[in-house]
Amino acid sequence: MSAQVIPSTRDALDALRARLREMPDVALVLGSGLGDLADEIDDAVRIPFSDVPGFVAPGVEGHRGMLVAGRLEGVRCIALQGRFHLYEGHSPAAVALPTRVMLGLGARTLLVTNAAGGLNRSFSPGDLMLIDDHINLLWRNPLSGPVHADEARYPDMARPYDPALQRLAERVAIEHGIRVRRGVYVATLGPSYETPAEIRMMQWLGGDAVGMSTVPEVLVARAQGARVLGISLITNYAAGIMPAPLSHDEVVAAGAAAREDFTKLVRGVLARMQTLDRREP
Repeated sequence: MSAQVIPSTRDALDALRARLREMPDVALVLGSGLGDLADEIDDAVRIPFSDVPGFVAPGVEGHRGMLVAGRLEGVRCIALQGRFHLYEGHSPAAVALPTRVMLGLGARTLLVTNAAGGLNRSFSPGDLMLIDDHINLLWRNPLSGPVHADEARYPDMARPYDPALQRLAERVAIEHGIRVRRGVYVATLGPSYETPAEIRMMQWLGGDAVGMSTVPEVLVARAQGARVLGISLITNYAAGIMPAPLSHDEVVAAGAAAREDFTKLVRGVLARMQTLDRREP
């Protein structure tokens, strides 16, 4: 199999700068079933992935393949309605390209979301989990190879998810009566769901939720010094916890059911982010 050729980040940046009205401060990656939040962005510029060099159309239900830029709660944002996955055959560089582009446009905070299966038996479908840490079982890293411009060769991953942003999200959740969990996200390659034995292994490793994304974007963001807030929507119980078989339809349905709480949480964080930046390191 020949190596996948990835257009340079510069090509995508040039194409977007020619079309955007203003550059973003916050980048959002909206996972399965969570992309509707981008429909609420004001003064939006909507650009199909197919119009951006190096971007490809997602092949997963619940991922629209649209880049949306504008303002949400007065904050300059750029959002991905969908993402690329390694299991679709993309290289780590291709999967990381949208994040590198959004950061290259000026975003210094990444809010990354996903749909995940619950490993922690105290979690229920519909719960929102703030990601404390992750375990990379993708066995891939977008930082391998030549050092990308503006990225550290050996980024410190002791605190991949920003504690101040997590505290802010928890305050917003309390105010709106939203139950949020905290936990460790395990990323696997997919596209098959995990076996019960694999789930037991991940629980033993300390995982609370499992999915097939997120870690590549976080690695790139931390290599560039950006702040990260990660949110997992728990869409189902992981294999072996409940007798029912798993399906992607559950993921999409759970996203629709949790839309209101998810929207309130993200909008509340954005509304207070400028105050956070001034007062909390």
